[in-house]
Amino acid sequence: MIDLENICKRFGSQTAVDRLNLTVKPGEVFGFIGPNGAGKTTTIRMMAGVLMPTEGRIRICGWDMAENPIAAKRRIGFIPDRPYLYEKLTATELLQFIADIYGVDAATGRRRAGELLERFRLSTRATERIEAFSHGMKQRLVMCAALLHDPEVIVVDEPMVGLDPQGIKMVRELFQSLAADGKTVFVSTHTLPLAQDICHRIGIIHQGKLLALGTMNELERTAGVSEADLEQVFFQLTESQ
Repeated sequence: MIDLENICKRFGSQTAVDRLNLTVKPGEVFGFIGPNGAGKTTTIRMMAGVLMPTEGRIRICGWDMAENPIAAKRRIGFIPDRPYLYEKLTATELLQFIADIYGVDAATGRRRAGELLERFRLSTRATERIEAFSHGMKQRLVMCAALLHDPEVIVVDEPMVGLDPQGIKMVRELFQSLAADGKTVFVSTHTLPLAQDICHRIGIIHQGKLLALGTMNELERTAGVSEADLEQVFFQLTESQ
């Protein structure tokens, strides 16, 4: 579970996130959308413990990110929009390193790594250096690393960047499978059809504030439209501000 309570983040005089309150439950795929500069990535980095909020509290599965950051971070798998990797390592070496960081025992780490590399179509390249991988392959490897310790919460920033159609299909099915297993999946994306298709609820953030929150039907009512797709709802809400 993710629980954000009155979260604010300021950079000097600029308020990037303004009094954000949000709860995302286990078994839910939650979509987080907004224009560029709306506060999406700042929110995600605070949830992952990369940034600390100026005000407010973040709890991950009941653990306060400020008071118990290690316990909170152990329950998160973070997939950033850009794959930052140790490119002189092989895929197998990287996953062994990640397993050690999270305290996953060697046998479990090897088993999980093998399963994930197979799932993400990387098993035949497991012993190659990451520097030889394409952008899409690196993105899939980041997903392997994020899931290696079997986190309860998966936080994703722009999951489709650099993926081919087969990779996109794989990721869609992955998020749905994780939610079906009781995981909490938080997805920030500009790919509105993806959000509409797989997310149980969607939050729309604009200028650091949460404009709307709910299912597609609830968002339609908030926007004052009917039988609309998410793109129409999004523009109706953000362009009226």
